[in-house]
Amino acid sequence: MRGESVVVVGAGQAGCQVAVSLREQGHRGPITLIGDEQAAPYQRPPLTKAYLAGETDLAGLVLRQDSYYEDHGIKLVRNERVIGVDRQARVAVLGCARTVSYDHLVFATGARPRPLPIPGAEHVLNLRTVADADAIRQRLDGQIGLDVVVIGGGFIGLEFAAVVRKLRHEVTVVEAQPQVMQRAVSAETAQHLVSRHRSEGVQILTGTGVAAVREGLVELTDGTVLVADLVVAGIGVIPNTEVAQRAGLTVDNGIVVDAHLGTVDPRVYAVGDCARFASTHAGGLIRLESVQNATDQGTTVAAAIMGSAEPYTALPWFWSDQYDVKLQTAGLTNGHDRTVTVGDPAEGRFSVFCFKNDRLIGIEAYNRPIDFLMGRRILEGGNALTPEIVAQPGFDLRASQQKAA
Repeated sequence: MRGESVVVVGAGQAGCQVAVSLREQGHRGPITLIGDEQAAPYQRPPLTKAYLAGETDLAGLVLRQDSYYEDHGIKLVRNERVIGVDRQARVAVLGCARTVSYDHLVFATGARPRPLPIPGAEHVLNLRTVADADAIRQRLDGQIGLDVVVIGGGFIGLEFAAVVRKLRHEVTVVEAQPQVMQRAVSAETAQHLVSRHRSEGVQILTGTGVAAVREGLVELTDGTVLVADLVVAGIGVIPNTEVAQRAGLTVDNGIVVDAHLGTVDPRVYAVGDCARFASTHAGGLIRLESVQNATDQGTTVAAAIMGSAEPYTALPWFWSDQYDVKLQTAGLTNGHDRTVTVGDPAEGRFSVFCFKNDRLIGIEAYNRPIDFLMGRRILEGGNALTPEIVAQPGFDLRASQQKAA
């Protein structure tokens, strides 16, 4: 297997990690990494933060320098799409009609922004790629006090709102759900994030959607009309699964894979935002959009191709930077039925421990990095923490673990 050819469809974080991990694990065969952007593989999270704020450029985002791919014999194909896969002939068909043969193929096709099904959607910008961020920066550069409307109060929407507010623009966030980041964090954490944004002058409207966007105006479903010089949407993504589906692979809100991230074809895998896998942490099939998931799955698939397959069991974790807030979550807290808050919310330093059926399923650390680090260890190793233990006066996670050891 060390000399067999590998084609990776998609040159984002997950796809790049597959190629890098293969070489690190001793793979000697041809590796072709195919991306649909002109840029070399780069990090996406800084697009809503440092890159948008002008604190870094594209060179500061790339995952590897161009020389890395040359030195390690990785053929990087840029600005090209794979439009088909012939599994019987074992070839990937490019948009230019050229084909690339493979012994193993990895789908790392990522996801694309969910479209807005409303009149005037053509006036709304997305923030997914460097090109998207450049288009937004061009609209903001040299301006002060623009009215900016953000559709969606998830990670991307709130991070974008924080940066744009720091650039001295007026910002309104519109979230259709009753709570921002409703699928990602607890009500306690969400409320503190809302309070922090409002303290900076950001208007956050929840429980209302967008009915239409017109030149300079955003009409909400409750009848409110907002002035808008710029409208940016962050309402989630759709996995890019069309090529996999046409190739006869199982698709259900993602390319369905087994415990080793393999598809129904033993020579084809899927990783990252486009992969739907069985998670012990979620208790069923799930699709995750995070750097951790992309990199860990890339490493796992590389090992499987090398003949050292291990089940993918990595603990999910996420982070978000908004103003002076560093929010870090370990585990999956969606679906919890009880929370215990530790620390001092009034000082902006606290952690929310989330339980389901009295079992700890996740920790949300709000400017408490030690709780995040310790929480990851506890959740990865199995834990005996109960709501009653955490709720004890003066509970300290680090001290409790030192005592247990």
